[in-house]
Amino acid sequence: MWPEPVERVAAELRAGAVEATIQEFPEGTATAEAAARAVGCSLGEVLKSIVFVCGRSVVLALVPGDRRADEAKVAAAVGADAARVAYAREVVAATGFEPGAVAPFRLPSVDVVLLEQIALAHAKVWIGAGSPVHMAGLSPGELQRLTGARTADIVTPR
Repeated sequence: MWPEPVERVAAELRAGAVEATIQEFPEGTATAEAAARAVGCSLGEVLKSIVFVCGRSVVLALVPGDRRADEAKVAAAVGADAARVAYAREVVAATGFEPGAVAPFRLPSVDVVLLEQIALAHAKVWIGAGSPVHMAGLSPGELQRLTGARTADIVTPR
């Protein structure tokens, strides 16, 4: 049995009939770098779940670990004047998950989910699965279907 937040993620994956893997990594996966090391994948295959406040909207941006989210692009993607990264308490209120453990499913107060378009190039991506030691691996297409994410260019240039 998984911890409750991880079980919520597992239930969402089962309900969506998604072929996915949830794994526990005792060494921790709270950062993209730590997650890539633990999983044994490239940094670009780990998607960071970053919560933004864009005016009155809350947006979850799924960004490859080897890239930085561009606040102006996130704002533009949702038609807002500006965007800022949410404070920890806002992350918990909007997602039901602690920062560093955000899974992109069943988000009570998130208005829009954005998926960086370059993530679609990977066969499999890894996302937070409800705790700082759990990750879920699935295809980016399934991730997009399950989350209803819109693809967009939301990262800074290299």
